[in-house]
Amino acid sequence: MLLNTQLLSWQEAARANNPAVSPNPSINSKQVSQAEKPQSPALVCPAQLGNAIDAVTNRPEFSRTRWGILIEPLSTNSKFPERTLYSREPDRYFIPASNTKLLTTAAVLNKLGSQFRIRTSVYGTNGGELRVVGRGDPSFSDTQIRGLVQQLKRQGIRQVQQLIVEDDYFQGQAVNPSWEWGDLQAPYAAPVNSLILNQNATVLTLSPRSPGQPLQTAWIDPIAIAQWRLENNTVTAEAKSPAAIAVSAVLGKPVLQIKGQLPAGAEPASLGVAVLDPAQYFLQHFRRALVIAGIPIAQSQVGSGRERGDERELAVVESPPLETLLMETNQNSNNLYAEALLRTLGATSKGEETTLSENSAAMGLAAVKQALTELGVDPNSYVMADGSGLSRHNLVSPKALVQTLEAIAQTKEAAIYRASLPVAGVSGTLKSRFQNTPAQGIVQAKTGTMSGTVSLAGYMNHPEYQTIVFSILANQSDQSAPTIRQAMDEIVLLLTRLRRC
Repeated sequence: MLLNTQLLSWQEAARANNPAVSPNPSINSKQVSQAEKPQSPALVCPAQLGNAIDAVTNRPEFSRTRWGILIEPLSTNSKFPERTLYSREPDRYFIPASNTKLLTTAAVLNKLGSQFRIRTSVYGTNGGELRVVGRGDPSFSDTQIRGLVQQLKRQGIRQVQQLIVEDDYFQGQAVNPSWEWGDLQAPYAAPVNSLILNQNATVLTLSPRSPGQPLQTAWIDPIAIAQWRLENNTVTAEAKSPAAIAVSAVLGKPVLQIKGQLPAGAEPASLGVAVLDPAQYFLQHFRRALVIAGIPIAQSQVGSGRERGDERELAVVESPPLETLLMETNQNSNNLYAEALLRTLGATSKGEETTLSENSAAMGLAAVKQALTELGVDPNSYVMADGSGLSRHNLVSPKALVQTLEAIAQTKEAAIYRASLPVAGVSGTLKSRFQNTPAQGIVQAKTGTMSGTVSLAGYMNHPEYQTIVFSILANQSDQSAPTIRQAMDEIVLLLTRLRRC
């Protein structure tokens, strides 16, 4: 993980004209020069679209890049009978990166409904035992813990003999075994369990000292100190020196190796770090909240309590509705949210009763397959290994993504699903793309990026075709992500110029 001292943003505006489809404009004596008033981009006829897109994807810099593209109108009629506007290897498998979330969220929304909420409960007994039962709410934070504790105080709880936090609603591994080891210390690869707190991530701050001294390290959350052992191989450099920090985990050990430098006098640098043992992290936070509220605890543990006859639900917190959770999942491409929702779908697909032999993620993947098949998506057009797209074992065709977008658009939850997607030039992961272009505000699409892989799929509001559905995937590329994104944006901008002619 490399840290840049300033945020980089990409302004990926496409070219105004494409010579493959745009004739040279004629200018008469009454027209101002192009230098004074740029010409509007020429319109693109359907017959020209293929050559125009090929002119982008067949550039020399993409000679080693695999492209998969499918572009279709959402609906057809007698006036516009075209079913496919453009296709390039639409049935071939590609690594989709975060475009996987389109499949996950479509299935979860279809099965659970937009108003579904995830419940976190505290049960109590007459003997002073408290049992906290988490069900994988990805939005759960310290604020919700304080809310539960205040409810307990109002219920008359003044001391606790035994505090048990249950972390077994989700069964199976908290970290997908096909994720790469190099990602696991990062917050975007945080473990996914039943007792999620603050997205199972925390922040490590590095501050410069005097030149030649190691950087000072500090956890923003003191409880996180027990999660990782730091090997600090950093140094404070002379003022105005370049800043460069690299962080890596040691295979099989709770050790973070930090290397690099910050210049003297520079602002502190903050690094997001995954929590290794989220259940213990949750327990320690809950204990602290009880103590602060004046409720002492005799014993506490992570474990499995047993329902007892004198037990009752003393406190409860519910997540925001699913439509809100989907916004965070897709707008900000939140991996933990996607994985928690996948496991929630798995845990609820067979009711509340799950056994130790069941794997919630695997059950969730099976439920996604079933839901999408019922919607009309070809079950052989994709292979899912996780719910977020972080795994390189995911294989998805452009056809699968377009079929999913088309299928969910025919359901009663269509508007909610579409609203969860980033809007070009406006929100989420597309906020910095398509600004001041014809695509701004009319494209809602999901992005995806990992090394060698870039993807974009979604909807475009179109003046003639009403809605266009598209999937663009680039794999096995030696080009930088911004270079590939610019090419994808050019393809999308070609669609804004598409007219019947």
